[in-house]
Amino acid sequence: MKLLYLIKKEFIEIFRQREMVMIIFIAPILQTILLGYVVTTDVNNIPVQIVNLSQSETANHISDRIIRSPLFNVKKISLQPDNYQEIFKQGKVKAIIILRDGFIRKNPFPPTTYPEIQILMDGIDSNTAGIAAGYFNGITRQYLLSDLSRKGRHSPLESKTLIRFNPRLKSITYMGPGIVALLLTLIAMFLTSISLVREKEQQTLDTLLISRLTPLEIYMGKALPMAIIGLVEMFLGVLVVILVFDITMRGSILWLLLSAVVFLFAILSYALFISSLCSSQQQALFFSWFSIVTFLLLSGLFTPLENIPKAFQWLVAINPLRYLIQIIREIFLKGNGPEFFLKELVSMSAIALVMITFSLLNFKRMITR
Repeated sequence: MKLLYLIKKEFIEIFRQREMVMIIFIAPILQTILLGYVVTTDVNNIPVQIVNLSQSETANHISDRIIRSPLFNVKKISLQPDNYQEIFKQGKVKAIIILRDGFIRKNPFPPTTYPEIQILMDGIDSNTAGIAAGYFNGITRQYLLSDLSRKGRHSPLESKTLIRFNPRLKSITYMGPGIVALLLTLIAMFLTSISLVREKEQQTLDTLLISRLTPLEIYMGKALPMAIIGLVEMFLGVLVVILVFDITMRGSILWLLLSAVVFLFAILSYALFISSLCSSQQQALFFSWFSIVTFLLLSGLFTPLENIPKAFQWLVAINPLRYLIQIIREIFLKGNGPEFFLKELVSMSAIALVMITFSLLNFKRMITR
């Protein structure tokens, strides 16, 4: 019963400020929508220039396909060579497609009349350059296959790709569930890390210590309200991802809830550990922000975990956000059950147990000083 009064006191402390209510419930919804549209690896409207030196019928068809594609934004079409180095220096385009008849001149009896295609890429943004080159090759290949089929001929080798779980290859389908995990981490870390420090600054921590509450009850009274708020935030984020971005959740929401609870035990314990060490809210927020950035970069949300050097893989192994993101994607995209992510769930539980132990020991040490 005493614990319930402390939980009620924490909720009153949080919700007595209208600005805090906006930050807790409205801001995450807006952030989920904004990040869903912005944090994407899809490449569209790539500025390009076409240099059609061939001017043949085939070259014109290929050029028209590039112009009609929503993937490219054709800035200029020229029929004469340009100073390509200067064009890239000016940053006007990311790619230059050159169509010429070099193949025909080298072979007086060519089996086909297709032009030679050269693609010049601005390699400053290597990711965009690589994706754009793949788009160009795909357009050229599709035209080649359709033209051969129209002439009654067939390619001797043709590959067919079957894409499962994300057939439209939309990055939001992959990023959306991860963004929910990120926002859950942000809210839980920031709110919890300042809870004990706020009591210190307001000089109300001593009142709690001389009350009949045990150290464990004080600890749980600080953690449970944040866990409840975090779960509400997660469900709001899941609804936004499903309704706004049309991402189907194929798995069980109960396993998602269990995984979120285990994750919250780990992250809230870490946040309370920070709060017990700091002497001001500014310090707590600084350490929280530093920790969140580290968790994010080592979570696999933006880059594959395999790209992280082996020397830092141990940091990945103790990062609870890394496991939550993987579990959420397994549930959302594949509809998998616990047998497919049991290892991740056990690892996250072990991290939570260790963090709770260290956090509680440090909290008891703080109140007995």
